Amino acid sequence: MFSKKEIFSILSIALVLGTLVSLNAENVEAWQTFIFTSIGTILLVILINVIAKKIMAFFFDAEIEIKTWEFQRLITINPFSKRISGLKDSQKMKSKFPAGFFIPLIVKFISVGLVNWMACLTFEIKGTVYRTARRWQMYQYSEVTEDEMGWIAFIGIIANLLFAVLGYLINMPLFSKLNLVYAFFQVIPLGDLDGTKMFFGRQSLWWAAAIIASIGLVMSMVIV
Repeated sequence: MFSKKEIFSILSIALVLGTLVSLNAENVEAWQTFIFTSIGTILLVILINVIAKKIMAFFFDAEIEIKTWEFQRLITINPFSKRISGLKDSQKMKSKFPAGFFIPLIVKFISVGLVNWMACLTFEIKGTVYRTARRWQMYQYSEVTEDEMGWIAFIGIIANLLFAVLGYLINMPLFSKLNLVYAFFQVIPLGDLDGTKMFFGRQSLWWAAAIIASIGLVMSMVIV
C-alpha cells in the first residue's frame, strides 16, 4: 500500500511535527517523556488521514502517492475565475522548496511557539489500468477529475474528525486534539495541499470541511 518514498515522507514529517508539538512541554523532564508520545501520536493521526484517502482513491479506481509538500513557484487563487495561477516560468525558483519541512519551523518561530502548522503532506493521483479499461457508466474517461480529487481530500479530513471524537470518548486527549488541529490545517487552500484540491474540486465540500474543522479547532482549545 505504501512505497518507500511515501514511508520516508510520512515518517520524516511525523518526526518534525511531533518534535515541534513536544516543545510545548513545561520542563526538560516532561519534554523527554512527551517527545516520543507526541511523535507516535502525530504519526497515527497522519496514517488515519492517508489511509482514508487511499481507500477513497481505490473506490474511484485510482491510486494516490503521498509526498512531502513542495513548491517551485508561488501559487495564488483567483476568486473570479476559480483557477490557480502562479508566476511565469522565468520567475520560478531553481529548485523546489521543501515547504513541508520548513513551514512548520517558520510558523512555530514566528508565533513564539503558539502555533503548530500541520499541513505538510500532499498527494498526486492517477487512474489505474482497471479504470482506463472501464469506459462506460460513471467512468467515461480514464483521467481523474477535480471533483474526485476533492472527495479524496475530504474523506481524509472527515476520518481525522471522526477519530478525534473517538479519542475524546476513550479519554485520549492528545490524540483527539491533534486530530482536530490536523484536520483544520488540511482545509487551508494553499499551494497543492488538500484544501486547494477541495476548493477547486467541489467548493461545497470545502465549505463543509472548513466549517466543521473550524468548530473542531475551537473545541481542541478546551481539551486538556
